[in-house]
Amino acid sequence: MPFVNIRITREGATKEQKEKLIKGVTDLLVDVLGKNPKTTFVIIDEVETDNWGVGGESVTELRKKQ
Repeated sequence: MPFVNIRITREGATKEQKEKLIKGVTDLLVDVLGKNPKTTFVIIDEVETDNWGVGGESVTELRKKQ
């Protein structure tokens, strides 16, 4: 029973994009490991950029500098 957790920043991933991620990850586990898609769980967590840090700074602040 595979469990995959995808974490992305909350910046407007569409419903369709999330559905593609879920299907793609599920298909990959079926193709590579022979897992049953009916018992494969894919969770997408969307994290606010203020709550995601890289190199000591929040992603919000890093994006302001770009």
